[in-house]
Amino acid sequence: MYYQNYYNRPGGSGMNRIKDFFTGGSLLSRLILINVAVWGLMQVLRVIGFLFSSPSQGMSGGDEMLLNLVVSWLSVPASFDILLTRPWTLITYMFLQVGFFHLLFNMLFLFWFGRIFMEYLNERQLLSTYILGGIAGALLYMIAFNVFPVFSDQIGNSIALGASASVLAVVVAIAVYVPNYTIYLLFLGPVKIKYIAIGTVVLDFFLINSGNAGGHIAHLGGAIYGFLYIRSIKQGSDISHIFEHLTWAKMKAPFKKKSNFRTTYFKPHKERPISDEEYNKRKVKDQKKIDKILEKIAKYGYESLTREEKEMLFKMSGNDKDKER
Repeated sequence: MYYQNYYNRPGGSGMNRIKDFFTGGSLLSRLILINVAVWGLMQVLRVIGFLFSSPSQGMSGGDEMLLNLVVSWLSVPASFDILLTRPWTLITYMFLQVGFFHLLFNMLFLFWFGRIFMEYLNERQLLSTYILGGIAGALLYMIAFNVFPVFSDQIGNSIALGASASVLAVVVAIAVYVPNYTIYLLFLGPVKIKYIAIGTVVLDFFLINSGNAGGHIAHLGGAIYGFLYIRSIKQGSDISHIFEHLTWAKMKAPFKKKSNFRTTYFKPHKERPISDEEYNKRKVKDQKKIDKILEKIAKYGYESLTREEKEMLFKMSGNDKDKER
């Protein structure tokens, strides 16, 4: 799979664009880097466990003991009683992958569909979809294991881990928002993302009895959240506002290096003065938003814009007219 609109644009090779993506500090790149960093830490623990294992364990699984201990404390349990003693696992499990290919496929999907998501929605909405989609997946997994008789003897020792529920929430959310958005699959050509989302959900459902029931049920929980979230947005309600103070820009602000000498611009309406750096960043950010809005109008028409997008377009148009005067 490759994302043609991203890689075929002028301005450098695919590798250069990937490098720019990961050095740009976007929320999407940070989510991917956090997952990769946690996976790397798990591999370090595996090596440490091996080095401190006894000779009799060294070549027969001793290296897994420390890793399994940490994983058990970060993975979400099927038992509600155990969850009460490890409530943090509702969050930590969605950043935890141990197998390389588990990590690889999750991060590729998050990268591909996360970039499409960011063409139409914002970082706050992406963060909320990832986190709340992951929580929805964990809760559906736990409910299923406590309701269906087939899982009754597994409740006490079953755990779930991985970003798949969060990633599928993002995939389904953007597929519901722009169902006819087309990407290009190797050997298959153009495919609308709604078919990828539907195919993934259907596959997860039919794989419930394949040996990883908990994982596939959690995936479905994330998918359900993604679907319901976009439906709520289209009806004028957006739960992502609870994440208003958790956007990466605000989280990074206290750690920015401050210069002793600054030029400030004073703006009307009693706004605080802003520095050169803030002023230029705001201009670039606003221009990127306008470009995305114009692309959206070109593809889907003016009526596809959200209320916020229409207001921003009107506001920026007004600023341009004032400059001409």
